Amino acid sequence: MIVPDNNCNKCDLCRWRTNIVLPCGDLRSKVVLVGEAPGESEDFRGIPFVGKSGQILDNAMAAAGLKRSDVMITNTVKCRPPKNRDPTDEEMSVCRQFLNSELKHCSMVVGLGKLAIMDLIGYEGSIWKIVNKKMKVVVEGEEKIFLPTYHPMSCVYRKESEVKLIEAMTIVKEFMER
Repeated sequence: MIVPDNNCNKCDLCRWRTNIVLPCGDLRSKVVLVGEAPGESEDFRGIPFVGKSGQILDNAMAAAGLKRSDVMITNTVKCRPPKNRDPTDEEMSVCRQFLNSELKHCSMVVGLGKLAIMDLIGYEGSIWKIVNKKMKVVVEGEEKIFLPTYHPMSCVYRKESEVKLIEAMTIVKEFMER
């Protein structure tokens, strides 16, 4: 796996970060969950999905019978954008080499949220039209199953998102058991 060095300055996000946020969980899992960008808690601890969104994700995974240690969890970018703004296309592009190396070994990629979905498959429409519908994504010439779903923070605002996120984690669990 290719990881950014501690002094990475390939984009301006380096100016605001406390820590580079690298993947966690089972780094050899056949399933990788990809979020959008680290938030404040993630930046402070250097681990993806450890703040409020991480608690929601952990709860959805637990409801499906999964643990963090069952999957790899990462983000499209490795540094927190200032004021939690969305990462830009350029920032995601710069970090894409790291993300591609993380996805190389897996069979299923789960896109958590609109920006992760856009970065991974180029889809810019309404998420609700494709949520939890298996598709294909090509990563460096290799075809993988892609499962787009809601970002955990969307569950705070819409109960339906929580139901769909748990459903996505159930799909992941069933995939892993095959």
